[in-house]
Amino acid sequence: MNLRVRALVSMIGVFLLLPALGGTARATSAGEVVEARATTVYLAPGRLLEVPVKAWHLRYRSTSATGQPNVVSGTLLVPAAPYLLGRRPVVGYAVGTHGLGDQCAPSAAMANGTEAELAIMSLMLLKGWAVAVTDYEGLGTPGDHTFMAGLSQGHAVLDSIRAAVRVPDANLSDAAPVVVMGYSQGGSSAAWAAQLQPSYAPELRLRGVAAGGVPADLRAVADHLDGTGNFGLAAAAGLGLDAAYPELRLESHLTPEGAALFGDARDDCVSDLRAKLGGRRLSELTTTDVLNLPDWRARLAENRLGASAPKAPLFLYHATGDEIIPYELGRTLRRDYCARGANVLWTGVPAGSHVLGVVEGAPLAVAWLATRVAGLPAVGNC
Repeated sequence: MNLRVRALVSMIGVFLLLPALGGTARATSAGEVVEARATTVYLAPGRLLEVPVKAWHLRYRSTSATGQPNVVSGTLLVPAAPYLLGRRPVVGYAVGTHGLGDQCAPSAAMANGTEAELAIMSLMLLKGWAVAVTDYEGLGTPGDHTFMAGLSQGHAVLDSIRAAVRVPDANLSDAAPVVVMGYSQGGSSAAWAAQLQPSYAPELRLRGVAAGGVPADLRAVADHLDGTGNFGLAAAAGLGLDAAYPELRLESHLTPEGAALFGDARDDCVSDLRAKLGGRRLSELTTTDVLNLPDWRARLAENRLGASAPKAPLFLYHATGDEIIPYELGRTLRRDYCARGANVLWTGVPAGSHVLGVVEGAPLAVAWLATRVAGLPAVGNC
């Protein structure tokens, strides 16, 4: 057999093996639906007050923080009534911090009637928009949740939208107007989706992104939370980054007590994270200055928002009395984006806490997104 024939035979063999290796390029592409299973969503615990929408629990392909293919879960909500104003808009909704264990995932909370952010999603469902809600990497799927790994979270949001328009019974269009919204962890995820979209998902018709209470600089947030009642959130971010980037080797830098506490936290929801780790300091639980190690410094810098300008208009909002994510971090993100030419509308909401910031800011964000869906000019205040 000559070399040309051998090459042809080898090529044929590769194509024959493709289904066993995961299918064609399209079948393994980001946003491809692995499973779409009809589900029911409830507003109240005990599976009371069924939300009158068509809903699917999704598993879809996405991309990790290090560029590796993965599978992420989520929930797609589509109003039952027809949309009469053209193609039904699709929202990529990024939830705030739920925790690290699979039982904390938004999909699980919606199925059990314990998802508080459904109140915000309902504002968009009432407008007739479809809402795709990612669970993020490792929250509802095998592996540890890569909490606060920005690239992973941004990919998961964008791919939830791609997956939504590929669910046959949802009757959504890949030419539909798209918007993204999130607060806190979700605000970071939404901003990362905005930054990544031009290169990662340029086909999406992204009209605008609303991001509130954004922890744009994880190192600054960690320093702020150290020794406070919310230290558990900083510890969770450490575990999330460690899950995303194996070279960080967090466990090798923990004291025996730190190893026990961090190990126990790996499957906790947010209330337990606060209760178990509140008031602690990172220096008490580690054997070295972890955040100043070269690998950690590099990954923290990589996960700092604002280094590039999103093409889509942005609505950024932050509570002036935010005790978890300092108000100045929101102002700095605004300055960074404005300096790079982004179209930014910024507002500080007069809320006295991080949680009240989402309550006061969400209606403003949804109203702004509605102007984007309607195609009105986006006016910034840089």
